[in-house]
Amino acid sequence: MFRIRPAAERGQADYGWLRTAHTFSFNDYRDPAHTRFRALRVMNEDHVQPGQGFGMHGHRDMEIVTYVLNGELAHRDSLGHAETLRPGEFQRMTAGTGIQHSEFDPSVDQAVHLYQIWLLPEKTGLTPGYEQKQFALAERQGRWQLVASHTGRDNSLTIHQDVGVWLTELANGDAVEHELSAKRHAWLQVLRGKVNVSSANHNAVRLAAGDGLAVSEKPNLRVSADEPAELLLFDLA
Repeated sequence: MFRIRPAAERGQADYGWLRTAHTFSFNDYRDPAHTRFRALRVMNEDHVQPGQGFGMHGHRDMEIVTYVLNGELAHRDSLGHAETLRPGEFQRMTAGTGIQHSEFDPSVDQAVHLYQIWLLPEKTGLTPGYEQKQFALAERQGRWQLVASHTGRDNSLTIHQDVGVWLTELANGDAVEHELSAKRHAWLQVLRGKVNVSSANHNAVRLAAGDGLAVSEKPNLRVSADEPAELLLFDLA
């Protein structure tokens, strides 16, 4: 099964300081047909204006992953972390029993473009935690780079859920493959560019920036780029 979530059909909002798109139901956007995919609960694409951001607010019982495409994002939380997230870096925050944090664009002239992703944890009541890592560009050019996993293997972030999160950057004409194990599912999110996605028993579908693709019962995925592209892939139970 391939099910496309077109970028243009996402929930959209423009608050002036923030332009955002919600793949799944979030905040004031409600769509019963798009509430989650497996453990993947939130997929928000945000553009935050310089000097603006989200004030201190709380979360519970969620694994929150943030990735910056352009610009910088300043983070502070109730655990005492004060970090700046830049392109090529991923942040994982375990909200668990409760955490407060703020996020804003520290620049005076450049908007920050980011994805914030929430995954349901394997259990509630976890101890809150924070992790941030830089991932080398060379290790995802034309291939999948593991950036988060259940065990933190291969120097990836540790997610308290049975999931593997992979990142790739493809030049025009590049192709990568990903094999799904039995009873596994995948969500492919196009961050930039245009790609074709196919499997042995499914014709190719074309995706562009902002599009998502839910995949089930397909043992092998092939992704080829029509132009330079960047993608995230979630391998889910």
